[in-house]
Amino acid sequence: MIRINLLPHRAEKRKAQQVQFIAFSVISVILGAVIVGFVHVAIMTQIDYQERRNAYLKKEIVVLDKQIDEIKKLREQTKSLLARKTVVENLQSTRADVVHLMDQMLRILPDGVYLKSLKQAGNKISLVGYAQSNARVSTFMRSIEDSPWLDTPNLVVISATTVGGARLNEFSLTFNLTQQAPASTAVKPTALLAPSGEHLFLASLIGESIL
Repeated sequence: MIRINLLPHRAEKRKAQQVQFIAFSVISVILGAVIVGFVHVAIMTQIDYQERRNAYLKKEIVVLDKQIDEIKKLREQTKSLLARKTVVENLQSTRADVVHLMDQMLRILPDGVYLKSLKQAGNKISLVGYAQSNARVSTFMRSIEDSPWLDTPNLVVISATTVGGARLNEFSLTFNLTQQAPASTAVKPTALLAPSGEHLFLASLIGESIL
């Protein structure tokens, strides 16, 4: 009977399997390293791109911030110019209102009526004066009603008093300028007294000084 020794064949097969396993392992390691390297390069490329993008955005933000600051300055300058324009227009309007008011007072003030003070707040005029009689006050109020620049006279109070030894009626009334005037603060009145004593006119110039 012939006997065949299979041990060398099995050893060779086992050795071939080991070599194959080692080869597969090396290939797997190399392939894994290549994949890891590729992923790493891709990630680093993405990070670099994002960093460059962030740097660009920061530069653009700085530019936009400067532009926003310039726009704010321009808006502030515009507001300042508009405010100055409004002040000039108000001064011109106030000057015109004062001219019309004083002109109308000189035109419609009847004999026997003397003004003590005249104050303006917006388009409302407050007046205090003296009259020789109640009828003179009524005449004055009708003149205000008929004036093209004045309207809505309203008698607040009237009472008897003595001024310089003369018995007079002190009265207070309000009326409106027909043209809207800006609000202002009254200046203390300045007295103008005629030597004959026929007219006592204490005029209150209204608002800020008009250049």
